[in-house]
Amino acid sequence: MGVVRFSVVTAFPEYFHAFLNTSIVGKAIKEGKIEVEIVNLRDFAQNSYGQIDDYSYGSGGMVIMPEPLYKALESIKSDKAYVVYPSPQGVILTQDVVEALAAKDHVILICGHYEGIDERFVEKCVDLEISIGDYVLTGGELPAMVIIDAVSRLIPGVVGKKEAVLEDSFYKGMLDYPHYTRPAEWNGIQVPEELTSGDHERTARWRMRQAALRTLSRRPDLLSRAGIRPYLSQGIYVMLVHHPVLNKNDEVVTSAVTGLDLHDISRSCMTYGVDKFLVITPLKSQRDMIHKITAHWERASKEGLNPMRSEALNLVKTFNSIEFAIMWIKRREKEKPFIVATTAKKRKGAIPWLELKRTILEQDAPLCLVFGTSWGLADEIFNQVDAVLDPILGGYGEYNHLSVRSAVAVALDRLFGSR
Repeated sequence: MGVVRFSVVTAFPEYFHAFLNTSIVGKAIKEGKIEVEIVNLRDFAQNSYGQIDDYSYGSGGMVIMPEPLYKALESIKSDKAYVVYPSPQGVILTQDVVEALAAKDHVILICGHYEGIDERFVEKCVDLEISIGDYVLTGGELPAMVIIDAVSRLIPGVVGKKEAVLEDSFYKGMLDYPHYTRPAEWNGIQVPEELTSGDHERTARWRMRQAALRTLSRRPDLLSRAGIRPYLSQGIYVMLVHHPVLNKNDEVVTSAVTGLDLHDISRSCMTYGVDKFLVITPLKSQRDMIHKITAHWERASKEGLNPMRSEALNLVKTFNSIEFAIMWIKRREKEKPFIVATTAKKRKGAIPWLELKRTILEQDAPLCLVFGTSWGLADEIFNQVDAVLDPILGGYGEYNHLSVRSAVAVALDRLFGSR
């Protein structure tokens, strides 16, 4: 990422003096990590009186005229310029928007004032309108500063430690954890023991848990875009069931294991931080086949052939029944897992995806996601689980027949992927 250049068009350039000469932004400018130029809109006024605004047609307050804005823009616009207008009508400024702006070479910020700017200029010249919140300010200068500050933090070297940016609220979709400094006791309130213990792993676990709890209590709406896997201290398991499952006549059968499912699901599990991929089949011949596949890729890895495939397939573990698999998870985690069955059919009592995400984060218990092959899990399984998840729906038409490997990938991304 190169130097990001900001140009600010404003009728009140004096607003920016202190902002551009102090703190992190001022230091970044001096070190050449960002560039900020302030363009005085009055230099492009319509007449010798410095007029840049006029009354709104149809009654109302003063509106900045399009011609001074256009002349100012033409004087600074580059080939890669991206024009932003801070406006109450704009999209809400989020970390995603900030990251998108940080990828631009040249961001031009048009500061409105009074009742705003002429809509014709917006239609012709503005690439994006941005709002910093659902309230109205006197002008666009403060939002412009907010945008510059937020984007600047993502430029390498502007903030001293890269970790400080990565741990910011919203960067990973979650709120930040609480922070403390000396003294260790203030007004009878102690700094949490986990932070003064000297145990770095204990501190990290505490911070992750506090970030999760804070997000749950204050901004649960953020969970839809947050990657929550790092905030869970217990194991995550994906279970692929080949018995008992249904055939197309709703009869309980045992389905065949396929190599494609093993390869694709194990890679999805590795990508999203799943601890083990459990394959359930009562047929010894099928379990032996699975072992041959994983052993083949382990040997291939030692010979330097596709080690990432072997790494993913190392997550595979076979069992002859669901019951034995659950017992194994319980022994491994020293706690009963929260078992969630998936289905392609709508079932009474099924919980929405975001509710499951919230529950997982709140309970912080081991999680086992159960997927059926063939025509889905047998009915008896749904009576043995803690929850049933809403089916994956594409939102278009009635067709709903994803392959199980596709369903696993979608489910893991919805629950553990970052937006």
